[in-house]
Amino acid sequence: MKVLVIGSGGREHAIVRGLLADPSVSAVVAAPGNPGIAELATCEPLADVCDAPAVVALAARHTVDLVVVGPEAPLVAGVGDALRAAGHAVFGPDAAAARIEGSKSFAKAVMAAAGVPTSLAHVCTTEDEVAAALDSFGAPHVVKDDGLAAGKGVVVTDSRSEALAHARACLSRPGGQVVVEDYLDGPEVSVFCVSDGTTVRALAPAQDFKRIGDGDEGPNTGGMGAYSPLPWAPLHFAEWVVEHVAQPTIDELHRMGCPFVGALYCGLALTSRGPRVVEFNARFGDPDGQASLARLLTPLGTLLYAAATGRLDDFDDLRNRPESAVVVVVSADGYPAAARSGDPIAGLEEAAEVPGAWVLHAGTRVDSDGVLRSSGGRVLDVVALGATLDAARAAAYEAISRIRLDGSHHRRDIALAAARGEVLVPGGAA
Repeated sequence: MKVLVIGSGGREHAIVRGLLADPSVSAVVAAPGNPGIAELATCEPLADVCDAPAVVALAARHTVDLVVVGPEAPLVAGVGDALRAAGHAVFGPDAAAARIEGSKSFAKAVMAAAGVPTSLAHVCTTEDEVAAALDSFGAPHVVKDDGLAAGKGVVVTDSRSEALAHARACLSRPGGQVVVEDYLDGPEVSVFCVSDGTTVRALAPAQDFKRIGDGDEGPNTGGMGAYSPLPWAPLHFAEWVVEHVAQPTIDELHRMGCPFVGALYCGLALTSRGPRVVEFNARFGDPDGQASLARLLTPLGTLLYAAATGRLDDFDDLRNRPESAVVVVVSADGYPAAARSGDPIAGLEEAAEVPGAWVLHAGTRVDSDGVLRSSGGRVLDVVALGATLDAARAAAYEAISRIRLDGSHHRRDIALAAARGEVLVPGGAA
């Protein structure tokens, strides 16, 4: 089987790596890919991942058996629709189903119709409506941009003025609207579910770290690290999510005439009132998806092809490694406010020599002299497997100690509280 992967980040690097570990996958082409992916697969230039005709032309030229669309933007833009219309098997939803991520208000409507437990919310199109919603819920305030925002459209704050300022910025854009929600207490869990439009299978749960600083301090980011498994989560939590969240959502989308084929991210908070959905995404996450994929033993190419061709019921529950996985993101100087690009990166070969560790490229490029340089806010994702969370953490941080990137930053507490047994789950969550 020959597979085309669309995207250029750490998520796509993880997907390519997983695909090539599947004996049924003979070759992988990535567009545009990145320098790390280029060491494993053929990379093709692609100026815009949302350019549907260009993606369709690439799939045809390489006569691929499967196309995996990694990022959310091309999914919402309808790249999956164009590929299916041209006769290709696609892992990734059509534009209508991708609205589950592209519009927070649409996702809330689907959850309401499907009976999925989530927070109370108001959809607001004016500043006065936002102010009223903030006052009705009280602090902490949760304000979400209704559309795509690369994982950074959410503000959670005790400051009413900060919440209003974020809402004002979102509303100022054409067609802007925001969702103001009731705050959900308790730790968050990421569960990635694979669906063929009817059947659902869940990967191992992971936890993501959104804030830039240790102790969850500072502004939100696209994600600074993740780990799996979650020793503090309820037993059989993935199965609960399938039964009470993912399957009802997939059934409702099918009933609406927009079946969801791809990876449905279910982000939940384990609150004092029980698990509640925080948000849905229409693709694998970054970096929490990398932690779940690192533990997946079920052959990835076979799994994604089965989903793309409506044969997911051929699979029993997915198999996972017993080892723990830890992912730590290395970000550029100034991230997330004003990330600096162009700094040389060294030490990746030494980092990869750490047993159980490997490095994924998230924001890198090679210059005309062949020097690897940073080209984004989140530059590298260091992944490690270990017999325990402590062992996986030790391997990940040892690998990071060998990487040289001027001004770089990484959190030092990824999975630390879990390894120490210090994650507190409200009584109702179990």
